[in-house]
Amino acid sequence: MRLHELLTASARRHPRAVAVHGPEGPVSYAELDALADRYAAALTARGVRPGDRVVIWSHKGVRTVAVMQAALRTGAIYVPVTGSNPPARLTRITSSAAPALVVADPEAAERARPGWDGVPLVTFGELLEGAPAGASASAHESAPDDPAYILYTSGSTGDPKGVCISHRNALAFVEWAVAELDVGPDDRLSNHAPFNFDLSVFDLYAAFAAGAAVHLVPQEMAYAPAQLAQFMREREITVWYSVPSALSLMIREGGLLDEEPPPALRACVFAGEPFAIHHVQALRTRWPKVRLLNWYGPTETNVCTSYEVTDADLERTGALPIGVACSGDEVTLDPPGAEEGEVVVTGPTVMLGYWGGEPHTGPYRTGDLARRDGEGRLHYVGRRDHMVKIRGHRIELGEIESAIGSLDTVADVAVLVAGSGLEATLHAVVVPAPEGRPSLLNVKRCCAERLPTYMIIDRLHVQDDLPRTANGKLDRPLLAAKIEAGEL
Repeated sequence: MRLHELLTASARRHPRAVAVHGPEGPVSYAELDALADRYAAALTARGVRPGDRVVIWSHKGVRTVAVMQAALRTGAIYVPVTGSNPPARLTRITSSAAPALVVADPEAAERARPGWDGVPLVTFGELLEGAPAGASASAHESAPDDPAYILYTSGSTGDPKGVCISHRNALAFVEWAVAELDVGPDDRLSNHAPFNFDLSVFDLYAAFAAGAAVHLVPQEMAYAPAQLAQFMREREITVWYSVPSALSLMIREGGLLDEEPPPALRACVFAGEPFAIHHVQALRTRWPKVRLLNWYGPTETNVCTSYEVTDADLERTGALPIGVACSGDEVTLDPPGAEEGEVVVTGPTVMLGYWGGEPHTGPYRTGDLARRDGEGRLHYVGRRDHMVKIRGHRIELGEIESAIGSLDTVADVAVLVAGSGLEATLHAVVVPAPEGRPSLLNVKRCCAERLPTYMIIDRLHVQDDLPRTANGKLDRPLLAAKIEAGEL
């Protein structure tokens, strides 16, 4: 089985069932299969060959999904780039990926074309116009370890890094996830994440594997809490998957828990960052029949551990575990036998490597720190690169965030360091919960009850929200810059 064969198989089994419901409306499996075939013929007519890269610079929509599938059918590698990304970032990605073609939304193409001297750039409509009438493409026989797609993430050097994922990598996760959640043809999955974010792999391919429908959340709605809560109900979503910050926003400002549980919802999955425990407990209390799962894994491995929330977590005071290994992977800590160590992943989901670099071999070192409890479950501690030293003491910022996040008055929190040496200070930036507004005294007291004295914060900043990247994760560099500039 290859990744694109999930769609073609479901199109044979469920031709009239809804495959994707996008801004254009719903399309059936038969319609999506036919559209992907037309685009595959168009790509071939444009000279795209097996192993070539096709950059898709667009907002989410049916045609975007169709071109992704078309690229796979020709043996090409698709590279999704969110339409809101500026031309300058597109140029950096194309410089790295060296694609044969860039396919773009009309408005994106219009922004880029003045001064564009890169690879051929066409709109979706122009691509189809170039295909021979009635042409269809014959599917390329990709090998399981051939690259399927490249997801560009922010690199530590400032240049985007292309995480190269094979058919085998993606299918190992998708097949596990479909079985774990028992996804079937009657399910309706949400797609909250942009296509360049690894969360979207589950949304699209779990749906295609099961013959289910995937409902695309428009980008302009991604952080509109009331609209998201309404979307969940009106589309009768059965399996929701998003970053925790989206769910927190829906709880705080979207009235998500003000009504009875969404009747169709049976599973709510979250990943990408820690989820405030009081929000997890609120969901468990208000939605006792909805499965809640915390998934963990960097883009380089997709989901490699999983933890399912139980009633016992209602008494928990710290963050949820990230759980145990899944997707056929083995997850260990380094150094072996240590109480705490770096998360290391071995198994079928580990990436081929970074595009343009040496192939990755052996285990993948995540850079994340975790500890294993007496029941064998992993608990996320933080990032190696968030480990700082203040006045000689090593401090993991995530541990302070976990402590402050336990307060009922805190909906979201980020802790950062400003200054250096003896002048270094710990700053907590918090979003208040509906229950009240935290004070510096309360936050300091909370830290003092849970942490060593050198980990007690020095400054508190209360904000309406925390800055987020396009993928919905905390934008630490922007927040640090605002603190250093005295803008908070």
